[in-house]
Amino acid sequence: MSATTRGVPAIRVLPEPEGLPEPLPEPAVEELRLETVLGALSDPLRLTIVRKLLLESEAFDHSCGWFGLDRPKSSLTHHFKALREAGVTRQRQYGLERRSHVRVADLNARFPGLLDLVAAWAPDTR
Repeated sequence: MSATTRGVPAIRVLPEPEGLPEPLPEPAVEELRLETVLGALSDPLRLTIVRKLLLESEAFDHSCGWFGLDRPKSSLTHHFKALREAGVTRQRQYGLERRSHVRVADLNARFPGLLDLVAAWAPDTR
């Protein structure tokens, strides 16, 4: 279980390693729009992806296989692309693999407290 501050799980932000590939196209910080970010986060699977990255990251970024999601690759590709294009995640291409991490500093600068809400969200397990 993650450490908490006032009931909110602690968000893990790992340092960016040197020599990373360039990120795939994404909106600049000043172009991030709340309605676009919220639209991307409105899907429970995408919300789960972001929450897992925030709370359980074991490395700076992760491939889609790390999430252990039982979905077709085409479906996962769509969800990861939606998160990147909304500005929620940053993706980099490593050969044939794309890895993602949450743009924590950018999102906190534009929408303070939003990621704390995502971290505090509990998936419906019914």
